[in-house]
Amino acid sequence: MGFLLIFMNDAKITKISLAERKATFKEVSCGFDEDNALREAKRCLQCKTAPCLKGCPAGIDVKEFIRLIAGKDHAGAIAKIKESNSLPAVCGRVCPQEEQCQLACVLNKKGCPIKIGYLERFAADWELTAGIKYKTENKNNPSSLIPALPAGRHHPSSIKIAIIGAGPAGLTCAADLAKAGFDVHLFEALHKPGGVLIYGIPEFRLPKIIIQNESRYIQNLGVNLYTDYVIGRTKTIDDLRKEGFRAFFIGVGAGSPKFLNIPGENANNVYSANEFLTRVNLMKAYKFPQYDTPVKIGKKVAIFGAGNVAFDCARCSLRLGVEDVRIIYRRTRTEMPARAEEIENAEQEGISFDLLTSPREILADENKNVTGVRCIRNELGEPDSSGRRSPVPVAGSEFIRELDTVVIAIGTNANPLLISTIPGLKLNKKGYIEINENLQSSIPDIFSGGDIVNGSATVISAIQQARAAAGAIKKYLSGK
Repeated sequence: MGFLLIFMNDAKITKISLAERKATFKEVSCGFDEDNALREAKRCLQCKTAPCLKGCPAGIDVKEFIRLIAGKDHAGAIAKIKESNSLPAVCGRVCPQEEQCQLACVLNKKGCPIKIGYLERFAADWELTAGIKYKTENKNNPSSLIPALPAGRHHPSSIKIAIIGAGPAGLTCAADLAKAGFDVHLFEALHKPGGVLIYGIPEFRLPKIIIQNESRYIQNLGVNLYTDYVIGRTKTIDDLRKEGFRAFFIGVGAGSPKFLNIPGENANNVYSANEFLTRVNLMKAYKFPQYDTPVKIGKKVAIFGAGNVAFDCARCSLRLGVEDVRIIYRRTRTEMPARAEEIENAEQEGISFDLLTSPREILADENKNVTGVRCIRNELGEPDSSGRRSPVPVAGSEFIRELDTVVIAIGTNANPLLISTIPGLKLNKKGYIEINENLQSSIPDIFSGGDIVNGSATVISAIQQARAAAGAIKKYLSGK
């Protein structure tokens, strides 16, 4: 097996070789080993003001967990992280630390911030390997990897709370409320917990074993998990109220795809990113026929969009044997919403970019199979509401790009399946749940957070809102 070493101020991050990446769905980044984690942790200045703490949406005590790693107290480090974040192995891999805690790091002024995300991942991965042995050998150690649970958790008079959706928001809210001693029931429509983490993010960025282990940790806190359970169909919220549930958190994400509404979008071999990634990730299409759900894909594939989801689709396509994979994006590389690390990985793997380019029409043959896309070149105009410069079509610049598969990855909408069954629930003009400053909806016992409130956003923003909602639910149930 070949490796690519990335040097970061003496701390080395290993990646699997480019040749192996293109032929496998193995995780690309191997993260820090212990020597490099210690080296990186010891670079931390342990600032008195610790601006990195304010930069962490989940409220992790970044300074302290790094100090613990530097002192080789990895059990203490992961326990400290889990005081604030129940999904550290996930966040250490997919959160945009470069825009948050690492951006706030004092050393960022010199262009070499502490790699906080990789240290969080190291602590979480340590727990999944060496931590198992540690728990066996240190049963009475106060630095427990799983927090002590409140007494009386399963008492018949426990207050029942329903969490709807086992994505990052639902898992986080369930964990926080279980730690507080509530009787928490987590309902998931799919057959596995994880939500977008398991159906939307590929194995090479986030191995599914990570999600399974972190979900198991949350169940070990006392959370009751129900899969293949569609609230709104299997049972309604009114049904659950009759069964004694006192509060609800809706964290179902935003799973309905957006389209461009251009001619040809109904042609064969045009996928939404949702369908494409669900087939590949949750249904294991890359292992067909070992798994039952295939994904039909040609040799020339274009992905419309340039967020993390678009790059996930592009890099999956490459691993499925596609010869020519390209991102078609209406702005420049500078405006791409995807993480810099993912853009860099895609470039290394040979994915092409058609920048300052907008699709105008998907072309198809007499059998309605995709043959290409008619595009137009853009130039950048004045900034729009997002703060990015608007793409302006250049007259006479149309051209045709030959293709046989298209994936549309331009965002998502709210899925009305659940929310349409809740009379009186107020939605905004985009169909997302409206909440107040306490994450409370127009119905007092229903709280919400994550993509069903914000639209497509980051995992860490969903975790931040879920933690705030858990706190608000505690106050609501206590009558304060």
